[in-house]
Amino acid sequence: MSTVLVVEDSVTQREMITDLLKGSGLTVTVATDGMEALAHIEGDQPDLVVLDIVMPRMNGYEVCRRLKSDPKTQSVPVVMCSSKGEEFDRYWGMKQGADAYIAKPFQPTELVGTVKQLLRG
Repeated sequence: MSTVLVVEDSVTQREMITDLLKGSGLTVTVATDGMEALAHIEGDQPDLVVLDIVMPRMNGYEVCRRLKSDPKTQSVPVVMCSSKGEEFDRYWGMKQGADAYIAKPFQPTELVGTVKQLLRG
């Protein structure tokens, strides 16, 4: 079974995304900000990361850049999931190395489908 790390500072969003992914048969771990996410990934590397952008201490763009520039984690797929839904935000997210970008509010099927597709490789 695949493990997904959900990095989201909003409790409501974090629980909703976690429930969605668990409901589709995935193991889910959580982090509440970028620093916590990096520490978590160092200890227990997930199969995929769902990453918010606007967070305290370290934003999602920086987390993504660090993951994608580290040989140990560069192959871990990253799905950016943010309320920043403008075309520039999507473009910038992909420039940081994100494998997919989903704007909030999203359709549950869009998130689950994207995650499953990336996990299949």
